[in-house]
Amino acid sequence: MSGKQPELNGAFYGPAIQPAKSYERPGRGGGCGGCCGCLFSLILKLILSVVIIVGIAVFLVWLIVRPNVVKFHVTDATLTQFNYTGNTLHYDLALNVSVRNPNKRVGIYYDRIEARALYHDARFDTELPSPFYQGHKSTNVISTVFKGQQVLPLTADQTSLFKKDNATRVYPIHVKMYLRVRFKLGLLKTMTLKPKVSCDLQVPLQGTAGVFQTTKCDYDH
Repeated sequence: MSGKQPELNGAFYGPAIQPAKSYERPGRGGGCGGCCGCLFSLILKLILSVVIIVGIAVFLVWLIVRPNVVKFHVTDATLTQFNYTGNTLHYDLALNVSVRNPNKRVGIYYDRIEARALYHDARFDTELPSPFYQGHKSTNVISTVFKGQQVLPLTADQTSLFKKDNATRVYPIHVKMYLRVRFKLGLLKTMTLKPKVSCDLQVPLQGTAGVFQTTKCDYDH
């Protein structure tokens, strides 16, 4: 008997075991996901840094400049005519408005000045005084004349008020100024701002016993 063992085929032992194959899971969202997230984060940080730097710069400028409010006063008002007949108002009003810039380092460009005159909320004239530049710690005078005639249909209440004012010869006239200004600090200039100034006046007709009193104007918000 031969000692050689017979070869056993696969039918006995079963199929040969193959090594397991490794599979890579595809990344979610493709290859852009991580890069896009990093780019967005970087842009957000840059914007935040710029905002913080600008905020600090504005705060430092404010600490250095300490801007004070520009002051407006009507120092003189001369009313030589104010008659209302046949729904038409005839008027002649001259005003001097003192503008005081109390700031040591800030100049002001008055690029546009629009002055409106109203009587009991009814506007009867609009004038455009000349633009100008105002230097540091200086005072300028805006002079304007409202003169002419205007069809002005007054309500019954306004007509009644006019009769009372006509009896005293002192007329409540409201002057509103719409401004377009820029501030200058050294070589820097700000963007255009649009403040509104309101002046409530009691103006006596010239030739009467009344005397006009200097009146402070306020800012409208």
